[in-house]
Amino acid sequence: MRPQDVVVLLKIISLERNWLNKDLSESLFISPSEISESLNRSMIARLIAPDKRTVFKNAFIKFIEYGLAFVFPAEPGALVRGIPTAHSAPFLLKRHIAGDEIYVWPSPSGTIKGQAIMPLYPNQVFAALADEKLYKMLALIDSIRVGKVREREKAIELLGQYFNMAYA
Repeated sequence: MRPQDVVVLLKIISLERNWLNKDLSESLFISPSEISESLNRSMIARLIAPDKRTVFKNAFIKFIEYGLAFVFPAEPGALVRGIPTAHSAPFLLKRHIAGDEIYVWPSPSGTIKGQAIMPLYPNQVFAALADEKLYKMLALIDSIRVGKVREREKAIELLGQYFNMAYA
C-alpha cells in the first residue's frame, strides 16, 4: 500500500453515494491511473470489495488502529504556517482531544503556525479543504499517527462514527 491509498478509501467513505474513478481523481487531485492502481492495491490488501466500490470498514479501521502509525508514521517537523491537523484541527481542539503541541500541514494558505506534519500525499491539503468530512477524517488519521495512547483511542472512536459503525 501507499499512503494515498488511505486517503482514497476515506474519500469513498465520505462520498456515501455512487462515484466514478474520475470523481475520485478530480476531488483528490490524483491522476485517474493512480486512482485505479490505488483501488487495486486496496483490493489486494482486502480493504475494498472486488467490485472496488465497497470499503470493508471493519478491516480498514483495524488497519488504521493497529498498522497505520507503523506503516505511515509522522514525525513532527519544523515550525511552519499551515492548515491545522491532528488534535489541532478546529473540530477536535479542546473538545475531544487536547494536546500542548500545534500540528499543521504545511501550506502557504494556512493561518496557524505549528509543527509540520507531512500529509499522506502532496495534494492532500487541497482535497481536504474541498471536503470537510474528509478533512475531519484526515485530522483524526494524523491524531493516530502522532498522538499518545489516549488521543489515538479517541480518534479511532470518532473515526468509527464517521464510518457509521460502532467500534470500541
